[in-house]
Amino acid sequence: MKQHPVRTHKSAGHLPRADQLAWKIAEVATDPVAVEPAVVEMIGNRIIDNAAVAAASIAGRPVASARAQAVAHLCQPGATVFGLLRDRRVSPEWAAWANGVAVRELDFHDTFLAAEYSHPGDNIPPVLAVAQHCRLDGAAVVRGVAAAYEIQVDLVKGICLHEHKIDHIAHLGPSATAGIGAALGLPTETIYQAVQQALHVTTTTRQSRKGEISSWKAYAPAFAGKMAVEAVDRAMRGEGAPSPAWEGEDGFIAWLLGGPKAEYSVPLPEKGEPKRAILDTYTKEHSAEYQSQALIDLARRLGPKIGNLSKVKSIVIHTSHHTHYVIGTGANDPQKMDPKASRETLDHSIMYIFAVALEDGGWHHARSYAPERAARPDTVALWRKISTVEDPEWTRRYHSRDPKEKAFGGRVVVTLADGRVIEDELAVADAHPLGARPFGRKEYVSKFGSLAEGVIASSEQDRFLGAVDRLTTLKADDLLGLTFSIDPASLGAPAQTGLFDWRAPAAVAPSLSIVSG
Repeated sequence: MKQHPVRTHKSAGHLPRADQLAWKIAEVATDPVAVEPAVVEMIGNRIIDNAAVAAASIAGRPVASARAQAVAHLCQPGATVFGLLRDRRVSPEWAAWANGVAVRELDFHDTFLAAEYSHPGDNIPPVLAVAQHCRLDGAAVVRGVAAAYEIQVDLVKGICLHEHKIDHIAHLGPSATAGIGAALGLPTETIYQAVQQALHVTTTTRQSRKGEISSWKAYAPAFAGKMAVEAVDRAMRGEGAPSPAWEGEDGFIAWLLGGPKAEYSVPLPEKGEPKRAILDTYTKEHSAEYQSQALIDLARRLGPKIGNLSKVKSIVIHTSHHTHYVIGTGANDPQKMDPKASRETLDHSIMYIFAVALEDGGWHHARSYAPERAARPDTVALWRKISTVEDPEWTRRYHSRDPKEKAFGGRVVVTLADGRVIEDELAVADAHPLGARPFGRKEYVSKFGSLAEGVIASSEQDRFLGAVDRLTTLKADDLLGLTFSIDPASLGAPAQTGLFDWRAPAAVAPSLSIVSG
């Protein structure tokens, strides 16, 4: 890996394209290096993981709404939508939208945390949608997903967004764009323009994850994926983008990040170096914000030690800056302590999550967020005894570059009414690659089976998993099988939602430049 300095440059001092971050990203995307077997295996795992959480969210209102919007844009060849029959295909940007919401709705898929936060699995829906629409093969999907993960992880390592209250989808737009370009085998110039366009239109604020958190938290990455498809389409038609997007005098760094004097360092693979970044990422066993994963596992371990939870006087979670200020009491969000808060808000309240995990000895993607569960008097009483504090050592470990030292958990101090103190700590979740029960293909398949039960027919589950097993050899027609179909009657959406009747036939949209060139 080579470190690339990135800073603002005045317009009068022309910055050559070869020195611009967008060009360097495009060069990584166009480098035809072979994808290593371990990376191929992990890409398959994450396709399974995305399908698992999409199955669990398929009947939810935000997912049904996105699906209803998508099916108003039927298209041939088109791309498939989770839950719908494979012959009912939509324009690829709308498939990226609908499938992106389904994947993100439950906050239940993969993560990578460094200078910034990310859910790199959000790259898969737009890459797969374009591959299906453009009649690519499984090898192209692998190439595109490997590139998308590489770019997102590298941007997350090098550029902090949340410090300036910019949402992390500002890294997702460029990475998904690079992945689409890699899958299509586009020229460096085209990807360069598209990456800059994607950055320009996917830069939003972090209010989507603050205060009263709404379903937009699920829509935000889907929006970035949709914008990535449209950015590539525009660039393929010969259109340009604001340039240089990161380094320009009125650009991203100068006015939205650290300012004209700030300098960032972004690691990128050198020419001929395999794209391995997906191997640095990790999925979730529990449907909650990633910093809560280890703490849920710790709560399962602590519950029996504490015994009668009504005897708890206080619980203090000593943890990293991120956990304290984003999902802890350091956020100063009263909504995080409100039993009537939205699911999205409770998902970002470690106080609520830890209380429920202590009481229930685990976590469930639906039951743990039910309004009646949040309103239980004993839960509310325990919840309000829990607080967080930042511990500099946990913050240091959170940012450590040594994977054996990097930590996302914390130390919990429980004080009982009789004065006894119980302490325990956990650095990484059980499902983490260095955890007690790291996830491999078996665990991903088990997660899929558990979440698909009662939603997807067993024969359809088997067909989908078989397609993933053959990923690198899939032909264009087979690629349509990388989503799942279910009985439309079980989707749980009313016939009429919003402006469009999603069950009724719609006009077939014209093909995009992505397919016609």
